[in-house]
Amino acid sequence: EGEAEAEWLQDAGLSDLLGDHASENDNIGLLSTLTKTQAAAVQRRLDTYSRSRRRKNKHPVRDVRDIFGVVSSEETAGGKEESSPNQLWHNLRTSSAQRKTQDYSCQVRNPGKEEMFNMDVAYSEQAAVLLKGSFLSETRRLKDGNTLTKFKIPKGRLGVTRIGDLSAQDMKKIPTLALIELTALCDVLGFELKRNKTVKLKTTEKRLFGVPLNTLLENDQKLLPNTKVPLLLQSLLSCLEKRGLETEGILRVSGSQTRIKSLEQKLERDFYTGLFRWDEVHQNDVSGLLKRFIRELPAPLLTAEYLPAFAAVQNIPDLKQRLQALNLLILILPEPNRNTLKALLEFLSKVVARENNNKMNLWNVSTVMAPNLFMHKGLPNKIPEGKEKQLAEGAADVVRMMIHYQDLLWTVSSFLVAQVRKLNESNNKKYQFYDKRIKNLLRKIHADKDKVEKNQAEPSKIVKVHASLLLKDSLEVHLNNATRVADVLRQFQKNLCQNGWNIVNTVNLLKCNNSMECSNLLLYEVGGNIGEHCLDPDTYLLDLYHINPHAEWIIKQNPSYPRMF
Repeated sequence: EGEAEAEWLQDAGLSDLLGDHASENDNIGLLSTLTKTQAAAVQRRLDTYSRSRRRKNKHPVRDVRDIFGVVSSEETAGGKEESSPNQLWHNLRTSSAQRKTQDYSCQVRNPGKEEMFNMDVAYSEQAAVLLKGSFLSETRRLKDGNTLTKFKIPKGRLGVTRIGDLSAQDMKKIPTLALIELTALCDVLGFELKRNKTVKLKTTEKRLFGVPLNTLLENDQKLLPNTKVPLLLQSLLSCLEKRGLETEGILRVSGSQTRIKSLEQKLERDFYTGLFRWDEVHQNDVSGLLKRFIRELPAPLLTAEYLPAFAAVQNIPDLKQRLQALNLLILILPEPNRNTLKALLEFLSKVVARENNNKMNLWNVSTVMAPNLFMHKGLPNKIPEGKEKQLAEGAADVVRMMIHYQDLLWTVSSFLVAQVRKLNESNNKKYQFYDKRIKNLLRKIHADKDKVEKNQAEPSKIVKVHASLLLKDSLEVHLNNATRVADVLRQFQKNLCQNGWNIVNTVNLLKCNNSMECSNLLLYEVGGNIGEHCLDPDTYLLDLYHINPHAEWIIKQNPSYPRMF
């Protein structure tokens, strides 16, 4: 007892709370962003860890009440003039950690109808409200993909953020926040978040099969910089997309094991030389190679640590809460695993779309692929007797959800983006929490608050939008409550065509019929309380300005569009 909690605190970015010299000062930024349910989840782990330390007759760790600033009635009655650092922190955090839960009750379930998927409020807070109101829904494990509930993410005034829209610097903060939120959600639902210990990867002399994802990508990036998905997997999927999507029983019908073994050896020898002939390989053999590649990874694609958590998602009765848990688990995955999984799921979605020809519907594909993702030779498989069919169907159900809802699952919730902003703001501020001159500190806080309130009161604003890689000029934009990102990009396009702006480099512009298409351009929010953020076209810019008044706005070409020379 206590070891799992210590490991959890380390993964959650709270390792400074461990040990004999635990200090919250290094974690103030992260802890100050937590919601009520998230703070409770952290406190439970600290409680368990503290009890474990005391049982082992070691020096007691700091009381959790010191960490979360809970002041006893006796201390309050003392009426000291100077506040301790912990009490001061408590006062600063009451708005985030101890605010009342608002009523965000979900609609009554109507299978077959479109349902809203709220990403503005922490999932654990939503679950706490549902639990309090006893909103229950039946388990939906249906084999017919057409009967799955359709979910829609309601776009707020700040738009929707997808994985890939945030800078690498900000994305590094997401997994720890997602882990804390997933733990809080499981606590509210009464589920144990099961995790395995990290697997020690065995070294191999091979270059492709049985090689860790990170190693594969490091080797591939020497050939093609910025490669995010292993080149072998890209080749396997490309070959199947070109000649296998129409093949009846693709993925289900096994190829020749002798041929597959021989092809593996040829790939190890000839893949990087470019001598391997994909057009000579039977499609069922290629699908066999694909499944072998996934199975042979030294660690599961869903990671050894979180594979039990992915498998346990099936036990959550409510479909929306299952998807919430899956969304957080995908955000926790290391970037190479997440990118590789996305490439695989996009291919599987294409297979399902050709169901009329290949006879592989969503449930067929999920059932075939689940063992390759959930059964791993490096992990013990303790399946209770008589539970084999139930667990197999449950794993297939999780794969089915990942295929069907992948666009939703690859979205970064608005509440997580807001927490990243708060974390950045906290890290940027120069407040000294050990300063006992509380009056000076509060004066600084109120001054900042007045600035924010002044910004939010402005009904309009004139800002400059830069496009330094495209133009020497900047665009002056008048913002009001109706101005969206798409409007600014259209205005930029219009000025580009009509005003004859001084173009820096025509190679950077993709032109069609002598005019620049708005879809080729993206607007980024850079700096302030965010690293870099690619904005949704439906983002209302005045609202964004109020949240991040110190950011720059920069227009760039969409990297997914090819450049014309």
